[in-house]
Amino acid sequence: MKHIVQITVIIFIIAAIQSCGDSKAEKAPTQKNKDAYTLMMLQPHHSDGVVKLPGVLQPFEFVQIFPKVSGFIKDVYVDRGSVVKQGQILMRLEAPEIEQHVSAAKLKYSEAFALYLTSKDKYNRLLETSKTPGTVSMFDLQATRSRMQADSATAQGEYANYKAQQTMYSYLTVTAPFNGVITERNVHPGALVGPETRGNSPMLVLQQQSKLRMVINVPEEYSAQITDKSVVHFTVNALPGKQFKGTVSRTSGSLNDKFRSETIEVDIANPDNMFKPGMYAEVLLTVNGNNDAFFVPTSAVVTTTERKYVIVANGDSKKWVDVTTGNQQNDSTEIFGDLHIADKLIVNADYQIQESK
Repeated sequence: MKHIVQITVIIFIIAAIQSCGDSKAEKAPTQKNKDAYTLMMLQPHHSDGVVKLPGVLQPFEFVQIFPKVSGFIKDVYVDRGSVVKQGQILMRLEAPEIEQHVSAAKLKYSEAFALYLTSKDKYNRLLETSKTPGTVSMFDLQATRSRMQADSATAQGEYANYKAQQTMYSYLTVTAPFNGVITERNVHPGALVGPETRGNSPMLVLQQQSKLRMVINVPEEYSAQITDKSVVHFTVNALPGKQFKGTVSRTSGSLNDKFRSETIEVDIANPDNMFKPGMYAEVLLTVNGNNDAFFVPTSAVVTTTERKYVIVANGDSKKWVDVTTGNQQNDSTEIFGDLHIADKLIVNADYQIQESK
C-alpha cells in the first residue's frame, strides 16, 4: 500500500512539471518584426523658419587715440564718461623742440623768399634793359633767369618744410575725430608720450554710443537666405522682458574661413543710451525656406561621422540618399538631395538599416 502511494505521488509531480512546461510554451511571445518601419511620402512644402543666434553690440565708431609726436602732457580737458563733439580739444601736449623747429623753418622760408624776390627783380630789370639792342648779352639774361628759377625752387622747398613743421606742431593739440563718449583715459599731466609708446595703452578711447551696430555671425547654411533689410528681433540679457526690432544694414558678402559663417550688422539707434557697447543679445533671425527642399522629421535624417543621409524605401529595396540639412523648425529639418516628390522615406531611420535592392 505504501508503494502505491509513492508511485501515485511521483506520477502527480511528473504531470505537474509537464503542465508547467506547456503553459510556458503557450505564453512565449512572438518575435518582433524588425522590418516594420514607419514610412512617409515626400510632399512639396515651403516654410519660413526662425534661427536663434548670438549677437554683440558694438559702438558704431571706435578709436584709440595715440600721440603722433613725442611730448609731455600739458592739459587734459576730458575724463572717462565725458561727452565730446567732433573737433573739440581733448588735451594739449608740449614739446619745446617742435616750437623751435617751426620758428627756424619760418626764418629759412623768409630768407629764401627774400632772395627769390631779389632775383626776380634783377631779372625783370635786365629783361627790360635788353629791349635796347646791344645793352645786355643773352648769356647774362639767361643766367639771371636761371638764378631766379633756382631761388624760386628753394623758396618753395623752405615753404613746404615750414608747413610740415606747422603740421607737426598741430599734433600737440589732440581733438575729437567724431561725436562720442570718452570711455577710457590712461594719461595725466606731466606724462611723457610718443609714437614709440603705441604698444602701450592709448591715451584716450572714444566711442560713438548714440548709434550702435549689432554684429551677428550667420552660419553658412543660412547665409544665402539673408539679404539687406531682413527683419530681426532681439533681446538683451541686461534688459529682461523687452524685445527689440531692427533690420540688417550690411553684410560682409563672404564667409569666415575659420568659423564658416558670414558676418552681418544691424544698426541700432541709441539716443537714450539704453544699450551699452559690449552687451550680448539673443537674435531671432527669420530665414526663407527653399523651394527645392523638403521638410522631414528630424528622426528621418541619419548622421554619422562620414555622411548625412536619409533612407528611401521602394517596396523591399532600401537606398541611402546623401542630404544636406538646412533650416530647422520644431522637430522638422529641411533637407536637400537627390529626392523627388512621392518618394517614401523611413521616418524612424538609423544606421543599422542596410541598403538593399
